[in-house]
Amino acid sequence: MKSKQAGVTLIGFLLIMAIVGFFGFMAMKLLPSYSEYMGVVKAMNQIATEGSNGKTLDDIRRELMFKMNFQYVDDSTIKPADITITRDSGGASNLNVVYDKKIPFMYNIDFLLHFDKSVPLKGNLGQ
Repeated sequence: MKSKQAGVTLIGFLLIMAIVGFFGFMAMKLLPSYSEYMGVVKAMNQIATEGSNGKTLDDIRRELMFKMNFQYVDDSTIKPADITITRDSGGASNLNVVYDKKIPFMYNIDFLLHFDKSVPLKGNLGQ
C-alpha cells in the first residue's frame, strides 16, 4: 500500500509567503499613521475635558499642538488650519481636526488616509 504525502509544495509556500509579506509591508507603512491618529484623539480628549472657558481659537490650537507634541504627533502632519471649532444648533462648541496624510507605498502607489475627529468642548469660548 502506497502512502500519500500531504502538505504545501515549495511553490505554494513561496506564494503564501509573498502574500503575507505584501500585507506585512502594507501594515508597516500604515500602522504609524494610525498610531499618530490615536495620539491626536488623546490630545483632543484632554483639551475637551479641561474646559474652554474664555479661551480663543488660537489658544486652543496652541494648547492642542503642545499636547500633540507629547503624543509624538509630527508638526508637519497637522497644520493649525486643520484645527477648527464649530457650533451646533444648540450653541455647543465642537473641536474638529480634519487632515489627510499621504503615505508612499511602492513605485507610484500611495495611500491617502483621511482623518476626521470631532469632540464636544465644555464651557464658553472667548472671542
